[in-house]
Amino acid sequence: MASTVTTSKDSAATSRPGYGRLLRTRGAWTFLLPGFAARQPFAMLTLSIVLLVQHTTGSYGAAGAVAAVTGVSMALFAPYTGRLADRHGQRAVLVPGVLVHAAAGLALTALALNGAPLWALFAAAVPTGASVPQVGPMVRARWGVRLKGSPLMATAAAFESVTDEFTFVVGPLLATALCTTVDPSAGLVTEAALTLVGGLLFAAQKGTQPPVDTSGDGHTRVRHASALRVPGVRVLIVTFLGIGSVFGGMQVSLAAFTESIGEPGLNGVLYGVFAAGNMLAGLVCGAIAWKVAPQRRLIVAYAALALAASALWTADSAPLLGALGLLVGMCIAPALITGYTLVESLVPAGARTEAFTWLTGAVALGQAAAVTIAGQFEDRLWDGAGFLVPMGGTLLALATLLALRSRLAGAPRGRTVARGMGHREPVAVD
Repeated sequence: MASTVTTSKDSAATSRPGYGRLLRTRGAWTFLLPGFAARQPFAMLTLSIVLLVQHTTGSYGAAGAVAAVTGVSMALFAPYTGRLADRHGQRAVLVPGVLVHAAAGLALTALALNGAPLWALFAAAVPTGASVPQVGPMVRARWGVRLKGSPLMATAAAFESVTDEFTFVVGPLLATALCTTVDPSAGLVTEAALTLVGGLLFAAQKGTQPPVDTSGDGHTRVRHASALRVPGVRVLIVTFLGIGSVFGGMQVSLAAFTESIGEPGLNGVLYGVFAAGNMLAGLVCGAIAWKVAPQRRLIVAYAALALAASALWTADSAPLLGALGLLVGMCIAPALITGYTLVESLVPAGARTEAFTWLTGAVALGQAAAVTIAGQFEDRLWDGAGFLVPMGGTLLALATLLALRSRLAGAPRGRTVARGMGHREPVAVD
């Protein structure tokens, strides 16, 4: 709890504990450092695939399609991975996952370099995406175990968003540098290696992983309802699909734009500026003691995001595009942080890893659809037409959010709901 309360009226909104106190949480560093190393490759994956396949095929449409298959595969399998982690433990899921991912990524690289047909690249992209380690949701679940409803949970959500975005500052720069100065395959090879090493290091931290629920007769008998049954989670999935459309549209369109002006090396710089805006806004959001309800904050933040994304397609120079990208990035962080924070009030602890992976998967699915459509737009229309995708994706998601905003209200505290919407331990279901 915060150490001071100014008035009784503000008792529910006391000053939020800061990042310093969060980072002094017992055992936090044992999973934060390896967790950062393990999630870094995720920020490299899509762009590395786009740059490699575009180099070997000469088509942004083909490159976007292969990256999209990877993203769709990840989106479909991520919630299942999260559910398995909730039931059997994170280590049991993570170790085989990183081994499969590294092997699949290297196979995709070899096929692309040897001029394999597009269907073969699609076939390799499926296991590459399906086995992406869900380290971010796993770290968030570990915070939940350590903090258990403390006001530090909101700070932790902001900190995790900042960490994610820092990886998206470093990842695209690293992927672009490797693919353009070393070899077109270097980005994907490095991604596979980092995933393997970082994932195994994270999996080794057994002491901080959430405990497996074995209530009942000594074995797992509690039937965990899927987090997808919670109406608010479904609304958040739609909003995160729109956020994914921004990431995917930006990745393909920035690559095409910098290629069209003869400065492909600027791609990583411009995407880094976009991600830096996200990271800086996340730092600010985490430092504010919000008095506005999170549901209202999400709507305001998302409206700002849709407005900023709608201006991207008008950019006709790198400096202007960088400025607009910075603004869009600054609008993404509040929406992401608030969405992840709402999970704590909507979903019981035993299903939160799954809920987080649904949101992560939604971002990946939105990103997959966006890279496909943006790639086609860049091939068939004018340079920069791919920026229409973030505009369309966020506007559609905003309309859905406004129409279904009442579903973001959490179940009353202290009430246990058989379908898993309460805040007590789930009860057995006949």
